[in-house]
Amino acid sequence: MGVPRTPREAWIEQGLRTLAASGVEAVRIEVLAKALGVTKGGFYGYFADRDALLTAMLDTWERESVDDVLESVEREDDPRDRVVLAGRLALSSDRLLGVDLAIRNWARHDEAVAARLRRVDNERMKLLREMIATFCSDPDEIEARSLLAFCLAIGNQFLAADHGHRTRAEVRARASAIILNR
Repeated sequence: MGVPRTPREAWIEQGLRTLAASGVEAVRIEVLAKALGVTKGGFYGYFADRDALLTAMLDTWERESVDDVLESVEREDDPRDRVVLAGRLALSSDRLLGVDLAIRNWARHDEAVAARLRRVDNERMKLLREMIATFCSDPDEIEARSLLAFCLAIGNQFLAADHGHRTRAEVRARASAIILNR
């Protein structure tokens, strides 16, 4: 019996970790093999080349960012709770947030990745619109609240400002309450 092969998912996961930490340029077969403590030979049992791995990484990110989030969100009864949960699942975990931000950076230089990011963001906005429409009837306000909710989730990562005597969590909670009309 031979040595067990490193699972395909391990290559993808290490690729996503490397992407989040160092960008797409750092996602190289040799780098991943070293991080996994294996030789690069096993890589070719699963992937034809680096591009095939990058596609698999994007597929995993998209599934986790859209499909898995939607599946979890559907279990919530309150539409406002659904919006909050969707944001928490899609952009609040360190792992997915880091990958998401790295993909946004990658998309600035790759049209195919930009198209995929647009598709994912459109699905996220669609969910926001649907949930906000349950307590708001003005289409313009639904769109504005959806945009604000999405920008709060993404933009919070880039803001370094202090909030006086309030914590970031308190200010985010208040901003969410305003967006969700609570």
